Amino acid sequence: MDKLIELASTLVSGAFIAVLAAWLTNRSRNRQDQQADLGALRVQADALTVAVTELQSAAAANRLLWEGSAERARSFLLAVLAFTGGAARARIAGGTDSLSGLAGLGQAAELLSWDRRATKQTVAYVREPLARAAAAAAPLMRYPDPAVVAATEQLLAACADVENTARLETALEAFGQAVRTATAPPLSWWARRRAVQAG
Repeated sequence: MDKLIELASTLVSGAFIAVLAAWLTNRSRNRQDQQADLGALRVQADALTVAVTELQSAAAANRLLWEGSAERARSFLLAVLAFTGGAARARIAGGTDSLSGLAGLGQAAELLSWDRRATKQTVAYVREPLARAAAAAAPLMRYPDPAVVAATEQLLAACADVENTARLETALEAFGQAVRTATAPPLSWWARRRAVQAG
């Protein structure tokens, strides 16, 4: 009888150890998976933040190079000089007043056309960072946390209106806060219990 009790206790303790080992293994695996998911979220969020920063830089450079009042005055002055130079050249070649005026208008139009083409090429530089931002946002749109998905959607909408820098900054800050909340370590059982008791 003692051998049966000893055998039964050995089987019970072996079963208990096996269940405990399986539970610990599953818990460890789940924790590793969770850490891997959080690491991937951080990498994706960093990629989106960098792409949005590049987009902001490209938009700021575009504004600085082409949209300021000094640049508009420069374009106007160059157009006036091109008109004057074209008209003078036509007059020297023996053209009439109307032909000189038309030649001057042609020179000014050519210069303004070149200026417009350069502006459009500079605006096209914004397209690449915008595409990078959309590509970086794609995995974040499938993230299980709805706050991260909503913040990502708001950030993409703000990127589409890159000229509204205040909206873009606000959306970027909200996105960062959503990612920080999603990647924050979970509270321990004791901390959750204290929070429930305090609240």
